[in-house]
Parts: sequence; structure tokens; C-alpha cells
Amino acid sequence: MKLGIMSFAHLHAYSYADVVTKMPGVELVGIADLEKERGKQAAQQFGTRYYPSYEGLLETDIDGVIITAANIDHREFTEMAAAAGKHILCEKPIATTLEDAKAMEKVAGEAGIKFQMAFPCRYIPAVQRLKADYESGRLGRVLAIRGTNRGRMPGGFFTDPEAAGGGAVIDHTVHLVDLVRWVFQTEFREVYCEMDRRFHDIPTEDCGLLTLELSNGAFMTLDPSWSRPDCFYTWGDLYMQVVGTDMVSEVDMMRQSLERISFDDPNYQWEFWGANTDYYLVKDFVDCFREDREPSITALDGIRALEVAVGAYESARIGEPVKLG
Repeated sequence: MKLGIMSFAHLHAYSYADVVTKMPGVELVGIADLEKERGKQAAQQFGTRYYPSYEGLLETDIDGVIITAANIDHREFTEMAAAAGKHILCEKPIATTLEDAKAMEKVAGEAGIKFQMAFPCRYIPAVQRLKADYESGRLGRVLAIRGTNRGRMPGGFFTDPEAAGGGAVIDHTVHLVDLVRWVFQTEFREVYCEMDRRFHDIPTEDCGLLTLELSNGAFMTLDPSWSRPDCFYTWGDLYMQVVGTDMVSEVDMMRQSLERISFDDPNYQWEFWGANTDYYLVKDFVDCFREDREPSITALDGIRALEVAVGAYESARIGEPVKLG
């Protein structure tokens, strides 16, 4: 199977490229990026060819592409790849507007290609255990969920409200929204959000707090802030506490780690040893067109997650809860 990567604007592109080069039976044919130096450096780093145009990459015999461009470019790149008959793994959020997101779902369907969203957190072993516990009835009825996804401010296009569609709220909300929908097979019905800029001198919000109502009767709070310092060891902490009628369960994506403090040279070191979720995400994407089956994470999943983020911005604008769906 042959893959290409469209743009290295998103930081996750480096992780995806790394796992593709290590995946048996998969070849990274090329990297296309209009930022010449960035594209050339990435191609050299991962031992592949640099394409100065996206059309040039799409004209090759690749089977699929990974889109890791600025959020606002996802629709254009999806339309280009679909027209070329290439399967698509698209970085989250699916788009900056629901209009673009729905257009992407439509064009992929009309082209007959596989379109998978990049929600790698579904492949966290602890999340999969939570899903199994819920489906077996061990949790009982879900009453409440407390979630956080707090991390560093990523810079780049992420702080451009037009290119990103917002700031911390759109960036970090969609991960946990997707997990809750997938694990508990429920939808979000209402969102109330307050957001602000408290930590960084940037044009977008860097913190927020969402209160959400779910169709299964539960409620959820979510902190999706860029509230951690530049020296923080991960992009986000991704934590959930789920209160059920029969059990309380906690999921901490970053718990599988080794922490070390040296007394001779005071220095905190953090090393993650858990599952490489990006590897399983890309493998699942490759397997869906290798086996000619539907993607595990669909465009509709991307749309539903975006609906919550869009609703959060509207709620913050008017100062009231917003109905979803």
C-alpha cells in the first residue's frame, strides 16, 4: 500500500509519517507541501520524495493520502484527493464549518473513496477497556462525565482564528466528544460554554469550560484549555472520570509513563511507554481499503464532533446554552 502526506502544517504529520515508515507492507511515497523548506526537510527526515505541488503527489500511483493541513484547507484537499480517487485519512477537526464538513462527506461518498477521521484516542487501551466495561453493563447507567484535555499552546496556524476555526476549544474539544459518542453510543444535545484568553497573547481563546447534556441523560463537563506551559511534556492530558450507577471509572491517556527526578542534576523527565495510538490509527485506515470495508471513524463522526465545537462558540457568543442536533 502506498501513501502520501498532504501538508506538514499540523504537528501530527510527523508522527503519522514516522509510523508509516515503520509499518510492514506500507510505503510513504511522498510529501507535498507548498512551504518548500518545511516539505523538503520532512521528506529528507522520513526518506521519501518531496513534491512542490499537491497535484504532483496526487498524480502518482498512491492508494491514499493523509491530510495534515491547516483546518481551513481540509475541504479543498479532500476535494482534490477525491477527484484523484485517493482514499483519505483527515486530521481533526474535520473542517472549520459544518458546511465544509458536510461537503467533504458528500464528495467522498460520490467519489467512492474511503474517508476516515483521525481520532487516534479511540485506540487507547484504557478507552477500549472503558467501552467494554460499559457494553458489558459493569458501569450501570452513566450519570456524569468529567473530562479534561489541557496542553501546550501549539502556535502556528492553530492561533489563527480563520485558519483553525477558533482556538483551544475547537482544537481540544473534538477528541473527547468523539470518545464519549463512540464509547457510550450517545449524542450531545446541548452545550453551554465560557471561553477566554488567559495564558497567551494570541488572537484566539486559550481556555474554556463546556457543560454538556447527552441524549442518554448524563451530563458532562470539559476543560479543553491550552493552559500548560511550553515545557509541559505532552500535547494534552486527555482524562475522563465516568460516574455510573454501579461503578466509577477513570481513563488517563498519559498514565502509561515513566517519571524520573535526578537529585544530582534536578531535572524532571517524562517518558511515555504506552500504545502508539497513531500507529493503530494509520493501520486501521490502511486496513479499511485493503479489506474494502467501511472506515472505523467516518466523516459523520467528524461532523458530529464539530457540531459540538461550533455550538460551544455560539454559546460563548450569546451567553446561553445552545441546542444541538
